[in-house]
Amino acid sequence: MEDYGVLSLLPPVLAIVFAIATRQVFVSLLFGIWLGWMIINDFNLIQGSLATVQALVDVYQDPGNTRTIMFCALVGALIIFIQRSGGVAGFILRINALLDKYEARKSGSNRVVVQLLASVTGILIFVESNISVLTVGTLYRPIFDKLGIPREKLAYIADSTSAPASILIPFNGWGAYIMTLLLAQGFADPFATMFRAMQYNFYPMLALLIVFVLIVTGRDFGPMARAEKRAREEGKLLADGAQPMISDELTDVEVLPGIVPKAYNMVMPIVIMVLMMPIMLAYTGWSVALEKMPEAGFLSKALFAVGQGSGSTAVLIAVLFSILSTMIFYRAQKLMRLREMVDLTLKGISGMMPLALLMMMAFAIGAVCKELSTGDYVAGVAKNWLSPGLVPFIVFVVSSFIAFSTGTSWGTFAIMIAIAVPMARTMEADVYITIAAALGGGVFGDHCSPISDTTILSSMASAGDHIDHVKTQLPYAMTGGIFAALFYLFIGLM
Repeated sequence: MEDYGVLSLLPPVLAIVFAIATRQVFVSLLFGIWLGWMIINDFNLIQGSLATVQALVDVYQDPGNTRTIMFCALVGALIIFIQRSGGVAGFILRINALLDKYEARKSGSNRVVVQLLASVTGILIFVESNISVLTVGTLYRPIFDKLGIPREKLAYIADSTSAPASILIPFNGWGAYIMTLLLAQGFADPFATMFRAMQYNFYPMLALLIVFVLIVTGRDFGPMARAEKRAREEGKLLADGAQPMISDELTDVEVLPGIVPKAYNMVMPIVIMVLMMPIMLAYTGWSVALEKMPEAGFLSKALFAVGQGSGSTAVLIAVLFSILSTMIFYRAQKLMRLREMVDLTLKGISGMMPLALLMMMAFAIGAVCKELSTGDYVAGVAKNWLSPGLVPFIVFVVSSFIAFSTGTSWGTFAIMIAIAVPMARTMEADVYITIAAALGGGVFGDHCSPISDTTILSSMASAGDHIDHVKTQLPYAMTGGIFAALFYLFIGLM
């Protein structure tokens, strides 16, 4: 494998810098992909440009990528269904009734209550981070809009409760993946190892803590404080010049005439999708469970299968099943005819095309980073100047930078666990703290990265501007990341 050295950093870093500076995410990502293939092809303009086009096509050669992009597109159909049926309007009425019942309106705490509900929802759906983000955004966006809470705040809450909850409550694909990496490092009991390391996984804990502290105290700072002030004083949920990730056709759908708004027309499709996720994870991982645990009981096999299942298959089938069930449910109520539901499905998919294109580019820049060995280069440079006491701190910092540059926490886990564990053993550093530092750094860097799929989906689910979400979340993520890094430094030097 050719070593591209420091050049391997240029495509992702410049793409991120240009995206934040120009607000042109598509152009910036495309430039990063093109630059990566130019480097690989020795700056030959024709070969590099042709390779860029082929790389975008090759995204769909990976079934997981294709399923994820299809999932993102089909979510548009679900969003438009629940609005047209009166489900969103009914959900708003129910939340308002709940707030009135507890006199939240009189006390002025309705904004706090709704934000806390959104945060708790994000944590409870720990089975899959993308489903968590989608559910929080879809369920609470109309409520946040009605209460005048900026879209940036919803995106932040959805993003900062999904991955932290998924990694701290690892009875899901995250846990299975981490255990697989630990098993490859020779740990006889990867489950116990993972849980022992979890108590040192400071960043996800701090990320959740910051969310709740900000909601309860209302003491926002940085760009988020300005967004809150804009929404409060000017009534603008989005900043001037913002480019929402979802078209207005999906967020401004009117309820069908004559329909009485009912909350269950919104809640039912979401619940079906959420419940189908673990079922499909268990189904797709069942053959592995039978092979690995032939003598175990049904429940043990099912739990193991959930961790071994295909996440991309599960989310795709979950949203498809939810859409089909919703069609039957609405037709039984005589809310819509089949022709109208088909038209709405196509309209919903078309409204999500910008997101589908963005996801394609995110996968493509991840692929070129892998080809350039960006993560391996960063890890290799850092490995040369580590001392035992600094191992957890440096591992956290390096993991953060790799995740930020590549936009993937899982890819970072794969790189850093393979490097950090042997290093901790050789240098007699605490292995469990080092594992936690690698995992926490991956989540932290992913939170800060504009090219992360979870960050992109958070912007989509909240119907907000992607760069505005990155800018408003960054100070909060940095706060948690700095304190986590200091904790690792302090523990390592004790």
